[in-house]
Amino acid sequence: MLTHQSFLARTYPKTSLFLVLIMFNNTLVTLTLIAAIGSGLVAGVFFAFSTFVMPALARIEPAQGIAAMQSINITAINPLFMLALFGTAVVCLFLAVFALLKSEQPNSTDLLIGSLLYLIGAIGVTIAFNVPLNDALASVKPGSPEGATLWSKYLTNWTLWNHVRTVAALISTLLFTIALGK
Repeated sequence: MLTHQSFLARTYPKTSLFLVLIMFNNTLVTLTLIAAIGSGLVAGVFFAFSTFVMPALARIEPAQGIAAMQSINITAINPLFMLALFGTAVVCLFLAVFALLKSEQPNSTDLLIGSLLYLIGAIGVTIAFNVPLNDALASVKPGSPEGATLWSKYLTNWTLWNHVRTVAALISTLLFTIALGK
């Protein structure tokens, strides 16, 4: 069967570099698509927390809200969510390196900014702000006075940083999608 690549190899037998470039371009498109889907998926999860999960938890008694969020925080550490969150970050690292090395490419700016936004705005904010807040929440007893005091601050601070993560991941998705069209 004659494939596109084998046709090009026969047509340009001395240009195996040409085939490498085609395969590289396919890999770049694939990685960009994975980054767009991954960052979009993560943005959707963050968006859900910002728009209805956290507001719902704020409406119930602090002890119930704390217990529910502690359970969510434990359940969130699962292979599928970790793959989406951190697998997308790994892809973003590759795309950022490509964008820096091939800055003359028409989509390099979109890839670089999208990657940095995801890495700093989604992953960096998660590690620097949301995880420490989750760790502090994990250390309190849901029905304790300390828990109730922490919960009111937690709701405000965690949700604020989650908004930042949501916007960063959403803009990353947009930039990766734009890069696919160039």
